[in-house]
Amino acid sequence: MLDTGLLIIRVVIGLLMVGHATQKLFGWFGGYGLKGTGGWLESIGMKPGVPMALAAGLIELGGGLLFAAGFVTWLGAALIIITMLIAIVKVHGANGLWVTQNGYEYNLVLLAVALGVAFTGAGAYSIDALLS
Repeated sequence: MLDTGLLIIRVVIGLLMVGHATQKLFGWFGGYGLKGTGGWLESIGMKPGVPMALAAGLIELGGGLLFAAGFVTWLGAALIIITMLIAIVKVHGANGLWVTQNGYEYNLVLLAVALGVAFTGAGAYSIDALLS
């Protein structure tokens, strides 16, 4: 049961990160693509915007795929954690905790899940388990 739970957590969180990445990279799922995301990043002081959007998208994509697959899970978790820390510091932190006020609640949940899985391990239904 523990391994099934870890699989569900990894796949859901990992694929949500992939979805966020594709919003930034390709404008999918209601996203703004590289130019739109880059412009927004510049508006909050993260310059140059388009390269920062590309980096953020690639980090979210890589972290999400690694995490979902349970492959080098600690690295996927670290990429998710870094992304969420930046989102908290640069975007949501000043708004307080609650997401209803654009706060960092969601970012904190993703960060905690990634950290918990990194400490627990990916479980039996993972590429890490197959390789060990």
